[in-house]
Amino acid sequence: MSALYAVGKMTIAPTVRLLWHPRIIGLDNVPKTGPAILASNHQSVLDSVMMGAISPRNVYFLAKDQYFRGPGLRGLALRNIMYGLNQIPVDRSGGRASLLALDAALPILRAGHVLGIFPEGTRSTDGRLYRGRPGVAKLALDAPAPIIPVGLMGFDQVMPVGRSLPKLGPKVEVRIGEPLDLSQWQGGGEVDSRALREVTLKLMNAIQQLTGQEYVGRYAPKRPDQIAEPEA
Repeated sequence: MSALYAVGKMTIAPTVRLLWHPRIIGLDNVPKTGPAILASNHQSVLDSVMMGAISPRNVYFLAKDQYFRGPGLRGLALRNIMYGLNQIPVDRSGGRASLLALDAALPILRAGHVLGIFPEGTRSTDGRLYRGRPGVAKLALDAPAPIIPVGLMGFDQVMPVGRSLPKLGPKVEVRIGEPLDLSQWQGGGEVDSRALREVTLKLMNAIQQLTGQEYVGRYAPKRPDQIAEPEA
């Protein structure tokens, strides 16, 4: 654990619990040791903070590689901060490049750590749950690592899209499901696109059962502030 992550764990996690009193269901479903993928719905910029705060283990997250490519001293400082917070740079230009870029997370899983990821690829702005992208399935089968579905409830009210400061008062809840049974897709050699689609759909169905969100069978649309910024 980096010193920066340790400080955050000692300060941010208690603050989150003090200010919002999140109700947490199913925390025992997070394995105490070994690799695991926490795959969650995504409605707020605070989602990764909340997942890291409630997890009993250190969590790594994927971050846009542009945060790691800034010039000068400011860029260097930001890179060090991102790495110190367990952020993994990933190409989010879209398509096959983004899928292959997820391989950067494989060493984290193979070292026995926990990876947090949002299969929708971007935040939902209307409260609905959108089609998942296949990168989570690819990581789980390549590592291999169990996928634990996570449902975050109410965090979109704490910090809606476009708001700069979080609100106090909204009730929040974290629902952690049982690890998905991936046995039928494991041990069969190279994983094909059909298997990735099937695992992804199984995951999104599990998340939907946790959250009760309306499911939309297409990728989440870009927000107005993302038009010039392709999503993975």
